[in-house]
Amino acid sequence: MNAINEQKICNSYKKGQVLFNEGSYPFGVYCINDGKVKLSHQGDDGKEQIIRLLKAGDVLGYRALLSGDRYGASAVALEDTKVCFIPKDLFVTVLKNDTGLAFEMMKLLSDELHKAEVKLTHLAQKPIRERLAETLLFIKETYGFEEDGITLNVRLSREEIANLVGTATESTIRLLSDFKKDGMVELDGKKIKILKPSLLLQTANLQD
Repeated sequence: MNAINEQKICNSYKKGQVLFNEGSYPFGVYCINDGKVKLSHQGDDGKEQIIRLLKAGDVLGYRALLSGDRYGASAVALEDTKVCFIPKDLFVTVLKNDTGLAFEMMKLLSDELHKAEVKLTHLAQKPIRERLAETLLFIKETYGFEEDGITLNVRLSREEIANLVGTATESTIRLLSDFKKDGMVELDGKKIKILKPSLLLQTANLQD
């Protein structure tokens, strides 16, 4: 790990800047030091599909690098973000010699696969209202709240939220208005406040 710390390259990205593009070949892996990033794929219809939301401490780009594939998604900064880049040769060498790191990579891949399977199941089986509630809870789990304890600590457009849910932007806008009427959320531009998390959890139908 000392070799990684000595040779990693850290860069700052402004909101909206691209870390890497879908379809390009990986030259290393990226570790988010500070900030927020979205991974998105362009669908056959040309629309963006957000696959993952990432935060400080998360690693991205490793799956394509390990499999020798092109990137299956683009990575874009959701806000001003600091990212450290680990070159491919260095990462692979350390991975071969560090069983602990190799095990952590296996856990990351396994966790990513599990989340993808759960999301596919929910997209196929859950009504849009439940999926939106679950998405808001997922955003809360990923980024937490601001200091007030109720405002989601990230600014996502209605279109980005719709992409996460897997539905049309219009449907998301309408359902968010319904959630507001029901007292579950408060909306102020891109700011979303979660007023009744227990009711949101009930709406998401996530209880065992």
